[in-house]
Amino acid sequence: MLETMTAIAPDTRMQAVRDRDASADGQFVYAVVTTGVFCRPSCGARPPKAENIRFYAGPEEARAGGFRPCLRCKPEQPLGNAQAEMIASACRHIETAESEPTLEQLAGRAKLSPFHFHRVFKAVTGLTPKGYAKAHRTRRVREELSGKGRVTDALYDAGFNSNGRFYEASNAILGMTPTRFRNGGDGTEVRFAVADTRLGAMLVAESDKGICSVALGDEPDALVRELQDRFPKARLIGGDEAFERRVAEVVGLVDHPEKGVDLPLDIRGTAFQQKVWAALRRIPSGQTLSYAELAERIGDPKAVRAVAGACAANTLALLVPCHRIVRTDGALSGYRWGAERKRVLLQREAGL
Repeated sequence: MLETMTAIAPDTRMQAVRDRDASADGQFVYAVVTTGVFCRPSCGARPPKAENIRFYAGPEEARAGGFRPCLRCKPEQPLGNAQAEMIASACRHIETAESEPTLEQLAGRAKLSPFHFHRVFKAVTGLTPKGYAKAHRTRRVREELSGKGRVTDALYDAGFNSNGRFYEASNAILGMTPTRFRNGGDGTEVRFAVADTRLGAMLVAESDKGICSVALGDEPDALVRELQDRFPKARLIGGDEAFERRVAEVVGLVDHPEKGVDLPLDIRGTAFQQKVWAALRRIPSGQTLSYAELAERIGDPKAVRAVAGACAANTLALLVPCHRIVRTDGALSGYRWGAERKRVLLQREAGL
């Protein structure tokens, strides 16, 4: 709908047009009555007189008002580099700040409203600003604890401003206490077994929380070495009878995927990854989705690349069925354990 401005001079939108403020792109467009075109706030054309400007929420409203898009700034095209650079700058600020910046502080630096900044940040990165900060702290704390400093120093260096808050989150981040992680899993028991399947060797491992790894490969020894590399000081032990039954359930999914299993899982990842993995587990056997469709299902339609990254980070083959994600045209996409295994799994689920 046309918006008539009776007092344009004080309006921040008019100032953004005068300043050709790229950070205002995406918040509104302005139309010029004398030329019949509408532009982004950052358009390089000479700013028109205030009395000839009309403001609209977006291109669709401007077109409905009888205006056509500017050929210079192309306001209907994606924002592209300018917006990406703004969000990249915000990410760098989050990563280097001594304490986690607030949404208002981040938005202020970008010269955007908190609501608009939050929306743009999530569209570009696939995470909220708070989610990005948490993911960064998770990565940092793993790196710091892998060094030789004290646990207390590591948690502050990683951006946690209190040891109480860190210890509350440590199990979700590390899967164990920070001291045990710092010591390479020292004192942690991990049961494991390797079985032979039509997909090759399958390693199933379990912590005290649940199944923590399901890996596929050609060489059983290589799978065991990968598990040892994750927790070099953990005590790897053979499973008891109850664990052997759980392994048999997982192996049975190769030939009878329609049965499904209900096992306790030890899933470790960022909030965004956990959201993607939960959505993967809701895809029924015999069905597939594209990365774009999965992004739609989790409510982040623009986070296609982030969704693909979360699928690639999955460490629970079959139990978190990332093999059910294909390209938009139906072709097989990448798979952590090999495209041929993915093809076999999908064929089995299709009853072929």
